[in-house]
Amino acid sequence: MILSGSILSSVEKGINILKKFNNTTIDYIHLDVMDGKFVNNKSFQMSEIKKLNDISLKPLDVHLMVKNPEKYIKDLAMLNTLNITFHYEAVKDIDYLIDYIKSFGIKVGIAINPKTNVNVLNEYLSKIDQVLVMSVEPGESGQAFIESTLEKVKNLKEIINNNNYKTLIEVDGGVNDTNALSLKECGADILVSASFIQKDLDNIKYLREL
Repeated sequence: MILSGSILSSVEKGINILKKFNNTTIDYIHLDVMDGKFVNNKSFQMSEIKKLNDISLKPLDVHLMVKNPEKYIKDLAMLNTLNITFHYEAVKDIDYLIDYIKSFGIKVGIAINPKTNVNVLNEYLSKIDQVLVMSVEPGESGQAFIESTLEKVKNLKEIINNNNYKTLIEVDGGVNDTNALSLKECGADILVSASFIQKDLDNIKYLREL
């Protein structure tokens, strides 16, 4: 299982968590960028992201929970950014933003909120690298996993397989030992984990070896 370690936390500074993650087998550092408009909270201004990038030994998996994702792209492209994911609910011209991100040689993802149907992505799946399925309401760490996410991932995987797309499915929110295996069985390719692995780095091994 591919693992993206989130450094969002209400109890510890992201930079300290990142330093711990550097010495693990985590694949990516998951950065939740929030503007206080698309979601209520704010996190990781560009100046902070640049500092984190300088320290990180892992590529960045950036999740933009913002109303105007376009303004972040150029700066993020100058960093060790592997993937930029924006929210379907936040963007009007999705095709334009996909092409804009790709023009920098960066992979593209689209995130969908828990109440958004996977079918809204049908026309974009052939153009993007991954879908980020939110298994909690976006904007705050430590929420409980929404069980209906499992069926959502299963339906999305069926669409991808039936059309021979190469799109990966990433799941973010409340991922732990009670749901990780089920998520894999339903078709998840990448798991984002925050509190579950922050509280015990040994949990990284569990998720990676699923």
